[in-house]
Amino acid sequence: MKTINKSLAYFSKAEKLIWGFSAVLITASFCIFDKSNYLTLFASLLGITSIIFNAKGNPAGQVLMIIFSLLYGYISFGFSYYGEMITYLGMTMPMAVFALVSWLKHPYKGKKSEVETNRISKAETVFMLLLAVIITVIFFFLLRVFHTANIYPSTLSVTTSFIAVYLTFRRNPYFSAAYAANDVVLIALWTLASVENSKYISVSICFFAFLINDIYGFISWKKMEKRQNSN
Repeated sequence: MKTINKSLAYFSKAEKLIWGFSAVLITASFCIFDKSNYLTLFASLLGITSIIFNAKGNPAGQVLMIIFSLLYGYISFGFSYYGEMITYLGMTMPMAVFALVSWLKHPYKGKKSEVETNRISKAETVFMLLLAVIITVIFFFLLRVFHTANIYPSTLSVTTSFIAVYLTFRRNPYFSAAYAANDVVLIALWTLASVENSKYISVSICFFAFLINDIYGFISWKKMEKRQNSN
């Protein structure tokens, strides 16, 4: 019981409220629109848990992201969203592994549950954007070969995902903002999928919950950055 209370105390009231609201929203949408694919429900709940840990700069969030990437890649394969599958299995998951190592190597003042924030230079920002363009072009032609459904938003998802994982690896607060942008793309992507199969409405709602959590994550990291820099 003490361990549970200690774990709950780790999160603020706002974080518990955001996670609880997201969990209820995701579960309710699953019960209404899906009712069968429990793997999607589990992946969604795992995803918001990952984000809330990431919002606190806790490396545990990256461990959960690795597991989520595997599950989401499988779910994407089921609707022929090969862009999402390849992106998460071939980019997001490996980068989450690198991010985990980076976060563990850079604890804030030796505190393993909080990573040290980092800024990137203008030159590195330009380098990151150039890499994003190159990867986007490569993925576009690759996805076209695989006859990927809704190829344009799928390609845009690759761009936003790459920027998000790069900034996560570099421990930059704007990684959450990039993930929020990716969430918007994914909401549109799975809304298009739900036109053909209504059960995917629950996936769209899942990414709406992700959007709320990622916005909070960005706010949390900016506060964390300010606090760390002032000490």
